[in-house]
Amino acid sequence: MDMQKWLRWIISEKQKKAFPILSFPSIQLLGVTVKQLISDSELQSKGMKAITDRCDTLASVSLMDLSVEAEAFGSVIKTDDHEVPTVIGSVVSSLYDAESLKIPMIGEARTGLYLESLQKACSLITDRPVFAGMIGPFSLAGRLIDMTEIMVNCIVEPDIVHLTLRKATDFLISYGNAYKETGAHGIVMAEPASGLLSPDLIEEFSTPYVREIVEALVDDEFALIYHNCGNTIPLIDSILKTGASAYHFGNAINLSEMLSLVPDNTIVMGNVDPAGQLRSGTPQTVYDETLRVLNACSGHPGFIISSGCDIPPRAPWENIDSFFKAVTDFYT
Repeated sequence: MDMQKWLRWIISEKQKKAFPILSFPSIQLLGVTVKQLISDSELQSKGMKAITDRCDTLASVSLMDLSVEAEAFGSVIKTDDHEVPTVIGSVVSSLYDAESLKIPMIGEARTGLYLESLQKACSLITDRPVFAGMIGPFSLAGRLIDMTEIMVNCIVEPDIVHLTLRKATDFLISYGNAYKETGAHGIVMAEPASGLLSPDLIEEFSTPYVREIVEALVDDEFALIYHNCGNTIPLIDSILKTGASAYHFGNAINLSEMLSLVPDNTIVMGNVDPAGQLRSGTPQTVYDETLRVLNACSGHPGFIISSGCDIPPRAPWENIDSFFKAVTDFYT
């Protein structure tokens, strides 16, 4: 698939399809737990297929599991039957640790399993692009160092941060290339931790590393969507320098304000509240909020309605269906 042509088509279309970050709620369709889903490539691909069969999405996206890459580096992971895995503790606490940190081989820990799931999903889903989920460099480094510590070290021990970022970036480029080989059409790369940085600090500790990944991976047949659910409006000038194919923002910001800051030919996705609405709202409140975002943002030719972040595993399908109904009603 010519992904650059696909991106231009999105901008030219008057009636847009939704592209929510929707993967973990497949546990309800399959009758399995989160712990089972993250441990089985067959279940992951079947879950992606079940979602595309039910939902008229712009594209399919795999699990947004931001523990996978950190686990490959040696981080301890906490798993649960009902919630997305989380990283516990840190593996880098000194410059020596950063120097000694081993870049994992592709396939270590669960990375091989997630690559298998994408390859299987690409054979099952043939009517729309298939995207892999992958963490961004600063967000990965934050899990390896600890988020509180990395924020301090950006000021007092920047060498620790840069060395960890260097190794994280090298790994993510290799991991992204492995996803390309599965037949995936692109990556949704989550870099939410950089939303905590100041404009000067994101310019030093996130943007150049993200740009390096973009330049290594993006071509005519492969796209990279940048996701950041932090306070991104003060950071947008730097974020745009990454050169990503499209941008996905969370509900921490006023998305219509963000759209006024980006060029018309820039694809921007967001930002219905995944926790407050899709997980904890009602079908009616989800419907109303989705229409509100559509009315506020649809004047921008590159706007695509989405969830503000990954939709939680136990978000009721009645709410998710109501989100899609609102999109259909708005455009028809």
